[in-house]
Amino acid sequence: MDITRQVDLRERNSAALLARVAAAVDPPSRAALSAATGLTRTTVSTLVDQMVGARLLEETAPRVVARGRPAQRLRLSGRRVAGLGVEVGVRHLAAGVRDLSGATRVLRVRPGDQRDAPPAEVLGRAADLADEALAEAADLGLEVVGAAWGLPGLVDAAAGRVRLAPNLGWRDVDVAAPLRSRGAGVGLLPTGWENEAALATLAEAWAPGRTGGPSTGFLLVTGEVGIGAGVLVGGQLLRGEHGWGGELGHVTVDPAGPVCGCGATGCLEVFAGQDPLLAAAGLDPDGTTAAEGGGVGAVLASAAARGERRVLHALRDAGRALGVAASSAVNVLDVGAVVLGGVYAPLAPWLAPVVAEELGRRVLRARLAPVEVRAARLGADAVVLGGAARVLQEVLERPGPLLAPVA
Repeated sequence: MDITRQVDLRERNSAALLARVAAAVDPPSRAALSAATGLTRTTVSTLVDQMVGARLLEETAPRVVARGRPAQRLRLSGRRVAGLGVEVGVRHLAAGVRDLSGATRVLRVRPGDQRDAPPAEVLGRAADLADEALAEAADLGLEVVGAAWGLPGLVDAAAGRVRLAPNLGWRDVDVAAPLRSRGAGVGLLPTGWENEAALATLAEAWAPGRTGGPSTGFLLVTGEVGIGAGVLVGGQLLRGEHGWGGELGHVTVDPAGPVCGCGATGCLEVFAGQDPLLAAAGLDPDGTTAAEGGGVGAVLASAAARGERRVLHALRDAGRALGVAASSAVNVLDVGAVVLGGVYAPLAPWLAPVVAEELGRRVLRARLAPVEVRAARLGADAVVLGGAARVLQEVLERPGPLLAPVA
């Protein structure tokens, strides 16, 4: 066997072991990994030793067993490798670092409306925030190996361009070039580009509270100024032919409805987007910022909890619109759950029953297999954490460059 094939085989086997450790509910032993993968105990032991030396895995305290020597368990290590997620939202910027164990180590959020600034200025602000997060991660002894940016609208990941983002007023914006021109910090990292809802979906799939491995199928509906969606089917994110799937906010709810920012009429966004929702609730969209009471969702949730009738009525109407749009997606995709994220997560106690009612009326399979409706587990930080998780998933799948031991 030549050296190249040996290296490839080592990486494939290492990736198989990392995948088993990542998906395990309880930390597995070396013997359990051998049984699960079919690799010999000697091979598993050699590879595990290498990955412990590379700080990809770490051994936990031995677990007492009834007979024989206590077996040491293995888990992903949070002491070295990390990923960076960056979010460009309409009303905020965010950057966060997550280590390989899944722990969030750095999180920075900067409120502020981005609609009046040129794209290069917005991207520069986001990159500055990312550099701050990287500096903090370095102080923690972490090696950030890549970045994933979450952007609104139609994102051309291969070209590094936002083809269309109506809520920012962007059309065919090169997002990669301004980053490369920085020549330092985040500009030097291997970087991926993704629609923000897609990253939020990846974050939800691997969120705390799951029972081993990613969730296998759901529709995540996430709201800020715009409304996006991510679809997970069979554990895989559906992006569509051009990578532009998930624009649930531009599904027609009422053809005779108001004009949307995209130019069409009656889109879901004009009924359930953040600004129309605030206006219907009698709140000033420009005066209710992300700094207020923990975010727009928290402001509305607080008012709803107080029983303010106008707010409750606005949430009921928004829930109906969300349910109508989501039912079309569920009928086509047959996912098991609708997950409410972004601004909708803290509003789930009021939105979810209405959305569920619409799904029950409109989804053909509803009587045979009801659709679960629930709040997202990660809330407002999902895009950033999903970006970091995407980087780390690539590490788990292709760990070869990181297998050398570190001091």
